[in-house]
Amino acid sequence: MAAATPLLKDELDIVIPTIRNLDFLEMWRPFFQPYHLIIVQDGDPSKTIKVPEGFDYELYNRNDINRILGPKASCISFKDSACRCFGYMVSKKKYIYTIDDDCFVAKDPSGKEINALEQHIKNLLCPSTPHFFNTLYDPYREGADFVRGYPFSMREGAPTAVSHGLWLNIPDYDAPTQLVKPHERNTRYVDAVMTIPKGTLFPMCGMNLAFDRELIGPAMYFGLMGDGQPIGRYDDMWAGWCTKVICDHLGLGIKTGLPYIWHSKASNPFVNLKKEYNGIFWQEEIIPFFQAATLPKECKTVQQCYLELSKQVKDKLSKIDPYFTKLGDAMVTWIEAWDELNPTGENLAKLSISNGPAKAAK
Repeated sequence: MAAATPLLKDELDIVIPTIRNLDFLEMWRPFFQPYHLIIVQDGDPSKTIKVPEGFDYELYNRNDINRILGPKASCISFKDSACRCFGYMVSKKKYIYTIDDDCFVAKDPSGKEINALEQHIKNLLCPSTPHFFNTLYDPYREGADFVRGYPFSMREGAPTAVSHGLWLNIPDYDAPTQLVKPHERNTRYVDAVMTIPKGTLFPMCGMNLAFDRELIGPAMYFGLMGDGQPIGRYDDMWAGWCTKVICDHLGLGIKTGLPYIWHSKASNPFVNLKKEYNGIFWQEEIIPFFQAATLPKECKTVQQCYLELSKQVKDKLSKIDPYFTKLGDAMVTWIEAWDELNPTGENLAKLSISNGPAKAAK
């Protein structure tokens, strides 16, 4: 009997930011090998990154980013995993899955290895329920349904833009929590997927994340972080807050829960504290800003929404720190760069093949 064709084999790219050899891919080979990988090398571009044989991939380093984006490369973070969003920009696929290089295949309670990518795809391909909470979690899952009292007019649901996966072993904690709970591990496997309700923000983690690039891609900007910036480790959360506000405005859904991956390596809490220090204070004003943010009905595309949000960031958050003026400008640059690399209509045919990576392998 022939093996089943992998789901969305030709419609999905896997984006991986890294500073090291990608030996971790060996464990993922049964699940990832059929797919195309976009590897974004952070840090020193002269360093050679080794990728296990047999994978179809593109490898971009900082020199490639500067060559492809020119002056607009300033919007892509350096020496921070936020550089991964460059991979979202150069992809030409409908879906993206992104994973960190210290994440491995987890096992469910029965001991079976979890195909995280397959579960993410299932999440993205079925609707979400952001407008009315179903107490049996995902009503579209086999063995579940809408509970009594759920309006029939709302059972069609909304398109799912984002699938946010979770992690076993090392929890995704901030530095202060890491310091007071250095030995805590997440061993609880919850067999559930739920839609995050409209109007509710969440802390998005980028280490096990999938999204519909056509629905929400331009909002998945991981901000200005790392080298030369006064903040780090808020890249995925910034993208999550912006994305959630825009999804709520456009009537799109975000799911969280399954699938789990195994997060293998705890980062240094003292290094993390230095990166997060400003963010820990700033988030107390950033969160209310996003909770109150509204977008005019004239904003009908993700790009329009994101540019409006960039104005509001500069208007309302710059009082916290001049960094937010810089970040607001970078948000605009990001959209300009996105539209240059992802033209619509007849301009699509004119996209220069010279914009490809310096290194590629089959």
